[in-house]
Amino acid sequence: MELNRLKRITGLALLGLVLGACGTPAPTNSPTAQQSPASNEPTQDALTVGLILVGPQNDAGWSQTHYEGMKYVTQKLPNVKLEYVDKVNPADRPNIKGSQVADDLIAKGAKLIIFNSDDFKDDALETAKKHPDVPVIHASGDYAWKEGKNYKNQPNLSNIMPQMEYGRMIAGCAAALNTQTGKIGFLGPLINDETRRLVSAAYLGSKYCWENYRKKSPQDLKFKVTWIGFWFNIPGVTLDPTKVADDFYNGGYDVVMTGIDTPEAAVQAKKAADAGKDVKFLHYTLKTGCDLAPDICIGVPIYNWGPSYLEAIKQAQSGKFQSEFVWAKPDWQNLNNPDTSTVGFVRGKALSPENNKFLDQFIKGLGDGTINLYKGSLKFQDGTDYLKAGETATPQQIWYMPQLLAGIEGPSQ
Repeated sequence: MELNRLKRITGLALLGLVLGACGTPAPTNSPTAQQSPASNEPTQDALTVGLILVGPQNDAGWSQTHYEGMKYVTQKLPNVKLEYVDKVNPADRPNIKGSQVADDLIAKGAKLIIFNSDDFKDDALETAKKHPDVPVIHASGDYAWKEGKNYKNQPNLSNIMPQMEYGRMIAGCAAALNTQTGKIGFLGPLINDETRRLVSAAYLGSKYCWENYRKKSPQDLKFKVTWIGFWFNIPGVTLDPTKVADDFYNGGYDVVMTGIDTPEAAVQAKKAADAGKDVKFLHYTLKTGCDLAPDICIGVPIYNWGPSYLEAIKQAQSGKFQSEFVWAKPDWQNLNNPDTSTVGFVRGKALSPENNKFLDQFIKGLGDGTINLYKGSLKFQDGTDYLKAGETATPQQIWYMPQLLAGIEGPSQ
């Protein structure tokens, strides 16, 4: 594709900015795949795609977006059939591995497997090795990145990830534009390179817009992340995200962002607002996320898996699937275009017209490169250099984040 083609990072060329839910417990025996209804009836020789979801397919967050991404594919390609298994996680299926689910889907006819969580990285590799003729896609992960730290030479394994950092920066900017207390909370999942990267990106966006559009001192901005310990609540194992969200809202954090797969930040924001608190929230990844509490929703950074999945599945159908590390860019000409942009931002009712204009400026700057938040000097929490003065981050420096950035409250490990 030209502008509409999803780009992949295959070298060390610098990027100006580059930018894992709840449900009823499932049985622990081998899960049964479910077929997604499709608007186009698949043909007899349809390619069956097996989609393995860490959370429920209707979690109002992360897993639902992957499910909707594959529905997009089946609408575009009538000869593709979707079979999915959701809630593949230690809480809902404590004795089931993702690779076991993949084996079962393949035995039942799946010719391509998609794993949708960072937690599935070793399941994806194990599946690719065991079934070398089956293309395997891992959403997140870096085993297919030749220039990454963890490259595995596995020809039938690809990684796909939107450049979510952009979405997080936009969300962070929107949060900073709307907070009245200067206190922004981030409801975080577990801690790893990916989540440190995304929290840091949100902070960078907040800090930039706080200083440049609000004209306020960075010392007056408080940005705190509380990690619950997994992508969603596991009673007795993780912190309760409902309580964490309440603690933010009751502690003067008037804007809360979320990085977990489920909507506690929104649900508790609505309860707090109904009780008279002046609070707002930003949902995560699902384009309809503001519907949970429209009047107090600032917006939703959205991640659109459809175009990337479509491209990879077309390659598989034509026999041209190959191992790729795809870090897919936004379409800056049409950020929310469902056919071309893997990252977008849906604006909520709580975003004022004035702040909309500032957000427009910020997005334009990210898109044309005049705003590059990955340029030094930047320090980690322990005071060591992340980027020295004038230094621009490499893709590897962005992807692999050993610590959170200085200015963020909350643990890095």
